[in-house]
Amino acid sequence: MSAAGALQKAVFVRLADDAALTALIGADGVRDHLQPRSHRPCVFIEGIDSRDASTASEAGEEHLVTLEVRTGEGGSRVAQEIAARVRALLDDVPLVLTGFVLVSIFHRRTRIGRDAKAKGHVAEMEFRVVTE
Repeated sequence: MSAAGALQKAVFVRLADDAALTALIGADGVRDHLQPRSHRPCVFIEGIDSRDASTASEAGEEHLVTLEVRTGEGGSRVAQEIAARVRALLDDVPLVLTGFVLVSIFHRRTRIGRDAKAKGHVAEMEFRVVTE
């Protein structure tokens, strides 16, 4: 398994196992990708962009992990609440990666906007992760 694959699995498990997040989005609200006709609200892994970050003595990778929160109709308050919980679960936490070591994971940004097609809101979140 690649570092990105191990990271995706660890993020998925961390989010899916949280009772407070489940209360906000439902039991099957965490996805590894957006599925057609997914129920809302939901959180899914939009993508992981990885690049080499090796040093002279250690192999490593930098990953930019993009998560999306999607809500149904209504205001942006629901998207903000879910995004805040996701950030609390992932920002600067010690995730366990199978076969790799997490050096750091930090929230970089969250952008919340209206999704006119789906008549809801989208929160796009980005985390910077370094693995060895």
